[in-house]
Amino acid sequence: MRVLVGTRKGAFLLTSDGTRRRWDVSGPHFAGWEVYHMKGSPADPDRLYASQTSGWFGQIIQRSDDGGRTWHQPGTPPGESTTTPDGMPKGESNKFVYDTSPETGKPLTTHQHYDGSQRPWQFKRVWHLEPSLTDPDTVYAGVEDAALFRTTDGGRTWHELPGLRGHGTGPRWQPGAGGMCLHTILLDPSDADRMYVAISAAGAFRSDDGGRAWKPINRGLRSEYIPEPTAEVGHCVHRIAMHRSRPNVLFMQKHWDVMRSDDGGESWREVSGNLPSDFGFVIDVHAHEPETIYVVPIKSDSEHFPPEGRLRVYRSRTGGGEWEALTEGLPQRDCYVNVLRDAMAIDALEPCGVYFGTTGGQVYASANAGESWAPIVRDLPAVLSVEVQALR
Repeated sequence: MRVLVGTRKGAFLLTSDGTRRRWDVSGPHFAGWEVYHMKGSPADPDRLYASQTSGWFGQIIQRSDDGGRTWHQPGTPPGESTTTPDGMPKGESNKFVYDTSPETGKPLTTHQHYDGSQRPWQFKRVWHLEPSLTDPDTVYAGVEDAALFRTTDGGRTWHELPGLRGHGTGPRWQPGAGGMCLHTILLDPSDADRMYVAISAAGAFRSDDGGRAWKPINRGLRSEYIPEPTAEVGHCVHRIAMHRSRPNVLFMQKHWDVMRSDDGGESWREVSGNLPSDFGFVIDVHAHEPETIYVVPIKSDSEHFPPEGRLRVYRSRTGGGEWEALTEGLPQRDCYVNVLRDAMAIDALEPCGVYFGTTGGQVYASANAGESWAPIVRDLPAVLSVEVQALR
């Protein structure tokens, strides 16, 4: 097994055999940089992509073709230096340029700012990388300000899929507390033309034609903190998840509320049930039980730590509504970490492994679908993302 961990100050690779008892740690890669996300290609496990970003130096896409032993910047032309003359990194080596209207050459649209005014889109960073299920050279990138980009040449060039921003509701999108980010991309394994994305704070969207045209899929969501609680867009969706055997069934962790859709997002219903708090960031689905889902409740949107200072993963075996606390091996007093939206992953072994990282720098793992937990590494920088690969 290989666990890919992105943190505030670099990337780490954790490896183990199939027993998942002892873990070797490699890193930090890109030390000192924020690594919002790192993920491997399902078509080639040795092909890894990482989003390396800095408020000072910009955005760099890194790629490894040997499972993380070595890395290079695919967007930097051969022979060109990856640093400036004074030795600083050249973030512009991987440019993400928003599409413009072919008639006017101006941006497709503006978006709403915190104060209600309209602002132009400005690229800040890549939040999420989603490699194609079949082609290691094709990757989708979710960025801030929210837009969807794609590369088909292994990260050398990136082009926006402008139908998402330009489909009509863009001027009503606005930033959430963490910015206006496209943070979730789900590819339907049974239909190559269907994909889902989630944006904070705009909502969830679906494409049925490979990313050319999009529709909001937010009916049934209710957000009391926006002017129109049941609006078509404007909902702060934190994460969506699905099981590959049932791509029409979606689970959502919203700003408040855990939600479920059984019709590809056409409608949603709340399944928060008996959770101690229905605020949180992560949500994921058991590898072999499509009705078993996991969340990590957080006290509130102003107090980003577990209720009562007790770190608990909650599991529902009924697709939501009825939840049980999974606590063995997790700290049950004086624990005030957060678990961010991309910081949970599940492997496909039997029983499946569940992994999550915290802002306190721990990565916890369960080799028995959540029955018990142990930290497989401690004292990392704050964890931003966790992904897992099964290697052969």
